[in-house]
Amino acid sequence: MRSYFLLLFWAVFQLPAFAQTAISAHRGSSLVAPENTLATFRTVLQWPVSYLEIDVRTTRDGQLVILHDGNLDRTTNGSGPVQNRTLAELKQLSAGKGFGESFNEERIPTLKEVGRLLRDWNQTSTRKVHLYVDCKAVQPQKLVDELAELNLLDDAVFYGSDAFLMALKQAFPRAKLMPSLRSADEMTAKVQQLQPYAFDVRWPSLTAELIQRIHAHGIRVFSDALDFFETPEHYRKAAQMGVDVIQTDFVERVSQALKK
Repeated sequence: MRSYFLLLFWAVFQLPAFAQTAISAHRGSSLVAPENTLATFRTVLQWPVSYLEIDVRTTRDGQLVILHDGNLDRTTNGSGPVQNRTLAELKQLSAGKGFGESFNEERIPTLKEVGRLLRDWNQTSTRKVHLYVDCKAVQPQKLVDELAELNLLDDAVFYGSDAFLMALKQAFPRAKLMPSLRSADEMTAKVQQLQPYAFDVRWPSLTAELIQRIHAHGIRVFSDALDFFETPEHYRKAAQMGVDVIQTDFVERVSQALKK
């Protein structure tokens, strides 16, 4: 009988800790408002997220703005490269393309505008939300300076190329770096070179063994449940394997799946 209860006790504590799996909102949520806009970020902050994922680019006059694509065509009524426009020129464009008249006045936000929105949220909410910064086209020192001014630097997680992350580490040695991990063979070199806070692992590459190996280094695992993998079954499987953060376009769907 004693052995039975010991086995039962062990089994209970081996159950997957779904509550420990956090959620990152991919560019906010294009389900409710245009991606990477203040409108979508305001909505998403009301949802059970731990991270807002943003894409940072630089204008011709050196200002940091939030936009995924290098060109304006897909998400705005402008065209051509972002880097060829000044901030004042970008602010004349609508960032609500494809979302109807109610979002015609939505503009491409600056990093400072998004940062102030998040800072104000964190000052009044019991649930803190952090930045997941996809560093598309930005100088490390400029990025560090703006986030430090907003008091968001220490808790932000930075994704980018290994070369960029190395440069960012020079500008801010305590930066929480998140390089991609395409295969387990890359792990040793990247751990030694970057001392990452987390690895971004492609969803098809996720295995319990790989996640355990990453965790053994004290490193977290982030993964994107986008497109084909946006199903409750995939969310729960990832949580069971120990993924620390699921990035998604469907925040509420992930939250409900993990509760079950």
